[in-house]
Amino acid sequence: MSIKGIDIWKCCTMIVIMLFSVVTDVVAQSVSAFDHISKDRRFSASNYCIYPDTLTIKQTPPPAGKRPFYISHYGRHGSRYLSNRKGYDIPYKALQHADSLGKLTPIGKQVKEQLEMIIADSENRWGDLTELGKQQHKGIARRMMTRFPEVFEGKAHVNAKSTVVNRCVLSMGSAILGMLAKNPKLQVTMDASMHDMSYMNYQDKELRSNMMTPQAKAAYDDYCSMREHNPRLMSLLFNDTVYVKEQVDEVWLNYYLLKTALIQQNTRMGSKIDYIDLFTYEDIHQYWQKENAWWYIMYGPSLLNGGKQPYTQRRLLKKIIEEADSCIQLRKPGVQLRFGHETIVLPLTCLLELNHFGYQTLQLEDLEEQSWWACLVFPMASNIQLIFYREDLADKEVLVKVMLNEEEATLPIRSDIAPYYKWSDVRQYYLMKIAQYEQSQKSQIAK
Repeated sequence: MSIKGIDIWKCCTMIVIMLFSVVTDVVAQSVSAFDHISKDRRFSASNYCIYPDTLTIKQTPPPAGKRPFYISHYGRHGSRYLSNRKGYDIPYKALQHADSLGKLTPIGKQVKEQLEMIIADSENRWGDLTELGKQQHKGIARRMMTRFPEVFEGKAHVNAKSTVVNRCVLSMGSAILGMLAKNPKLQVTMDASMHDMSYMNYQDKELRSNMMTPQAKAAYDDYCSMREHNPRLMSLLFNDTVYVKEQVDEVWLNYYLLKTALIQQNTRMGSKIDYIDLFTYEDIHQYWQKENAWWYIMYGPSLLNGGKQPYTQRRLLKKIIEEADSCIQLRKPGVQLRFGHETIVLPLTCLLELNHFGYQTLQLEDLEEQSWWACLVFPMASNIQLIFYREDLADKEVLVKVMLNEEEATLPIRSDIAPYYKWSDVRQYYLMKIAQYEQSQKSQIAK
């Protein structure tokens, strides 16, 4: 059997771009995730999806007289290597052991050899930013300047912060390099310190401890039970069914083998690895479904664990509001950039209830139909941008537009000029939302 998947990995990223360009029309068109995966299997990569960084997105003109004057941003690091060796070791050691006993087919041997190539390329680069990741942030920064030139005029100030993780620091640096290439006069400050981790990457111990509750785990296990086994793949890799039954952890081998294939789109190995062709579209769709459900429970507004996980980012949201209130008082406030992780971008998106991502349900089966697709929120280099508008410093009716991955997003707030919203309405809505949550927590503790 020949493996033809290499043609898939060499496909132009225009396929991915086209897929993401129809995101805002997904619900209306009833396009399924399977439809997307059938066009490009890389779409199934969940948080390993590459960023559609050459999109040309139409912008809604602001109300007459309003001009952008300040931008507040939070973005995920760009494309990276797998964060640790475990994801490669599980499938590789399984195949290596089988090979030592003569239990691999020729295809199994070929996959083992490709895993060896991947491991060699990734060694001592676990979690590192790739060259693609650097280019993604340069592109996002340049497009930000092109769309909102008024914010970056002359010696505009750019204040950038990052979590202390290396790939985030390098993402910040790449974005700044992209900006300085367009305007060398920019006044830039950069920082990456534990001082800011209390809101840049806040870990709420109480909420974190209640991510996978017994109810959530039971529902997730039931959801996954019909989406885990892949006997067809086992027959392609191994020549002994008894050995597979007795010695191979089929579920984890299937999972990690596909996972390791999908993340290669972020590295230089993407054009050299072709074993993804061993998986059918149905196999890959099921992987996507399990990943999507997991992210919904762990970081989304799932009712299976109380629907409160997005509040892990309440400190960040309060900080964004506080800094915006302060910057609005300035004649030329410039830009505030923050660089972190998908585990922040996803719950923050849900806390903001951008588009339909505040959707709450007990039924994991409903997620795909309702277009709650985490992969649309947090591809590598994903970002949330708040663009502020006014006529001049004396204008007290400041407007804000929120963009998710550079596409205009809707907020759960009434506005006759959406996607533009009155900042006074926006800040009041979210501060009240956070206050109500914090008050409910105090009441529970008091009981």
